[in-house]
Amino acid sequence: MLIVTIKKITGMTKVTNITDESFHGKVLDSDIPVLVDFWAERCKPCELIAPVIEELADEYTGMVKVVKLNTEQCPNITSKYGIRIIPAILLFNYGQVVDKLVGVVPKQVISVMIKNLIEPN
Repeated sequence: MLIVTIKKITGMTKVTNITDESFHGKVLDSDIPVLVDFWAERCKPCELIAPVIEELADEYTGMVKVVKLNTEQCPNITSKYGIRIIPAILLFNYGQVVDKLVGVVPKQVISVMIKNLIEPN
């Protein structure tokens, strides 16, 4: 609980906000898998899933990079990846989309998606 409180006070987070301009370098050129959360400010479901995204960023530090892309401010990438419903979560590996989820989903579903990539059978 103290860690959560500190994050709220200091604004510390392991989730990075990206833009159309930074997408290529932060996502496509990443040497580790990247989970991209497509969201918007007026999106209530996006608000519901935001804490889950933060928790996953903490849990998978060093194994998966977690970034957020505001669909209203980044129309080029949003359009390129066919994002029409938010929240949408795309998982990239070596610059390619390897999995996708749409809507508010339980943390466990996202975690399984990540584990299937980083811990193959």
